[in-house]
Amino acid sequence: MSLANQFAAYSSWRARLAVYIGEFQSWLSHNELSDAQTDLRLNQLLERLREDRLNVAFVAEFSRGKSELINAIFFADYGNRMLPSSAGRTTMCPTELLFDANKRPCIELLPIQTRASNSSVTEYKGFADEWTTVRLDTESPEAMQDALRHVSETTRVAPEDAARLGFEVGAGEIDLYRVGDDGLVEIPRWRHAVINFPHPLLKQGLVILDTPGLNAIGAEPELTLSLLPNAHAVLFILAADTGVTQSDLAIWKEHICGGGTTKRGRMVVLNKIDGQWDELKGEAEIEAEIQKQVETSAAILDLPASQVFPVSAQKGLVAKINGDDVLLERSRLPLLEAALSDELIPAKRDIVSESTSSEFSDVSQRALGLLDSRLAGLREQLAELTELRGKNKGVVEYMMGKIRAEKEEFESGLQRYYAVRSVFSTLTNKLFGHLGIDSLRQLTRDTRSTMQDAVFSRTLSEAMANFFGQSREALRKSNGEISEILAMMEAVYKRFAVEHGLKLGTPTAFSLLRYEKELDRLEAWCDTHLSNMVSLLTHDKKNITQKFFDEVAIQVRRAFEHANRDAETWLRTIMAPMETQVREHQIQLKRRLESIKRIHQATDTLEDRIAELQVVENNLMQQSQALEDITAHVRDMLQPVKGNQELRAA
Repeated sequence: MSLANQFAAYSSWRARLAVYIGEFQSWLSHNELSDAQTDLRLNQLLERLREDRLNVAFVAEFSRGKSELINAIFFADYGNRMLPSSAGRTTMCPTELLFDANKRPCIELLPIQTRASNSSVTEYKGFADEWTTVRLDTESPEAMQDALRHVSETTRVAPEDAARLGFEVGAGEIDLYRVGDDGLVEIPRWRHAVINFPHPLLKQGLVILDTPGLNAIGAEPELTLSLLPNAHAVLFILAADTGVTQSDLAIWKEHICGGGTTKRGRMVVLNKIDGQWDELKGEAEIEAEIQKQVETSAAILDLPASQVFPVSAQKGLVAKINGDDVLLERSRLPLLEAALSDELIPAKRDIVSESTSSEFSDVSQRALGLLDSRLAGLREQLAELTELRGKNKGVVEYMMGKIRAEKEEFESGLQRYYAVRSVFSTLTNKLFGHLGIDSLRQLTRDTRSTMQDAVFSRTLSEAMANFFGQSREALRKSNGEISEILAMMEAVYKRFAVEHGLKLGTPTAFSLLRYEKELDRLEAWCDTHLSNMVSLLTHDKKNITQKFFDEVAIQVRRAFEHANRDAETWLRTIMAPMETQVREHQIQLKRRLESIKRIHQATDTLEDRIAELQVVENNLMQQSQALEDITAHVRDMLQPVKGNQELRAA
């Protein structure tokens, strides 16, 4: 099966999973096992499944056949090229292909002049009036082709404006941006393009990122700091007729993965092998030449030859459109698709399964604990009432006094619960004092002031290092508060379990390790591109300062924002079981006392009350079994798969 079909199988699995979780949420509500916190968590989980995206980035210098490869892998069923693909430079700016049902089909284009501001592309996405919109007529392939050509538009500006916008102007033959006879420089007209297109794959959550060469990547560090690292797959395209050029190698080492350390989902494609198809040569000779190119490219990029995939995207596209199986096999496109789908789809499914399983298991365990608590309380009532058979009124009064004393003892114990909430609130405030955005904002202002006032390059370097040091210290202190909160809640869980029989289990653990690693990654990028001696000596202080805050500090802020959201979710999660069990125990004690009172006052007969409780017990047991069945079914769906055959079966 093609990658498109594999992705369709994954999307179908994700949709079914969302349906089951939605039904589970309704079942909890119907059986009075839900609360506001549980509903919020399940709604967030369903929202993540609905908004789930599979991001695939294509990276190459111009004229490597990148757009043709995208057409061949994803859009051959459309019967024509979706992206313009011709000799020369067709993609001038980073381009995202996706589907947003809230917008009509269109191309949104961000003017290149916005680079002069201090805002990233992500920030500009919140301001629709900054973008130029071109309508897409999906009923007319010709009209679509015309509209899509806007992505490759250029404009001519003065050399100083080109430099200010991030385009280094040279005079050599190999320099891409040169001063023309008119004294101007030709640069891309657009900074970023978003194509909203209702293709079936894009509707299912596929997002394709098309990146145009080294100069564009270098001028938009948001690509290397955020978009490329977060892509589930990156295809790096070379051309068989050029091999690995100097600019190819620069992209590979600086922006994808150098030193032979390739992350999962990072692949190299050696395109245009049809240039080796010579009717005067035998198949064995052609194969030997292609294999030699593969081995040479692998050696230069310092990775195994098995990670380089020779293909002919153009012949593969033609073969798919014309139904030519022989040509398709010769293009070797199916081998690339198989490798990509065998690695990408199961890995993506495992990521979704892991995050879903953790959240679902916690909610289902809470519901099961609540049912167990209700069953335990009910059986305690049944035991008490059964013991009253044949007993006189004095025994009933004694039992009523015993339950009343137990209720008063529990309510006295609630003072400790309220004290815990007070301490919990204090520790939470301390946690967000370290982790909060206000502290980071002050650090950012102080760092900016230091860098702007700096006289020596060393001061700039030290200011950047101090920024990361202070940010890392904030995470370290936050982890300390998290550990204290967790230790306190573990002690409280155990105490209430022992003293009052609450079924609380173990508090959910939490760590900020992922954000510490994100700081390490950003600091490494900063050390390589900004605070190294060459950059400090060859770039203007103002330029380095602006790049640091526009490109690095903003990513640190996003990391802290995500850390804050995760911490808030964890804090709600760790306190919610306690609140639910305390409330449930209060209800059970009240019901037991009311039941004995009604027997004492002869408003109910003993046998009738026992019969009623036995019916309720049977219903609770059925609910417990249903909950276990639902949980087992969802867990089966979340089991890891060994490959796509198993994924399709799922």
